[in-house]
Amino acid sequence: MQVLALRHAPLEGIGSIAAALDRHGIEVRQASWPVDRPVDLAASSGLILMGGPMSANDDLPWIPHEIAAIREALQRGIPVLGICLGAQLIARALGARVYRNAEKEIGWSPLHWTPAAAADPLFHGFSNPEMVFQWHAETFDLPPGAEQLAYSGACRQQAFRAGANVYGIQFHLEVTPPIVEDWLRQDAACGHLREATAPIDPYAHAARLAEVAATVFDRWCGLLN
Repeated sequence: MQVLALRHAPLEGIGSIAAALDRHGIEVRQASWPVDRPVDLAASSGLILMGGPMSANDDLPWIPHEIAAIREALQRGIPVLGICLGAQLIARALGARVYRNAEKEIGWSPLHWTPAAAADPLFHGFSNPEMVFQWHAETFDLPPGAEQLAYSGACRQQAFRAGANVYGIQFHLEVTPPIVEDWLRQDAACGHLREATAPIDPYAHAARLAEVAATVFDRWCGLLN
């Protein structure tokens, strides 16, 4: 069994998703997108779309290909998992609006669950707020017919499910401390354009985040046929 993971930036890897795939004996083919050609899902049992610094609204030649792949996966019943930009691309593919959030959300912040999460295949069992890692400036409307699963104080749409197995997750459940450290180093090199304006401890809530990630990503792997 194989899943296809689309990466949009060198530092935006699949993180702890890789460990879950390995635990389930699932092969992952990581494509260093963006590439201006159609996405081939022929051999894939699942589709993963990671984050990136661009906008889902940008006039880039590869974005229509990814949106077409999301729609194909939904039509064929292939499980989809989108993280950050990936979630925004799914929302756009499903007809929702993507736009600037009222504020940039960067660093650790509490995530809250909607009542629908209690019965969700991935998020059931989580009831208390969880500290998760964020790094985004845009958000999206809930796609028509989708189920909202989580929200934060700064961003209403943090997770949703469309159909039985298409998930958009705005927050970065996949990150590990080394990944956050890399992001912070890259951001610091941007000088006056840097986005993180306050100190961030990559390890602050990493242990609990890893536990939540393992549960959620293991459950997503269980959706694959």
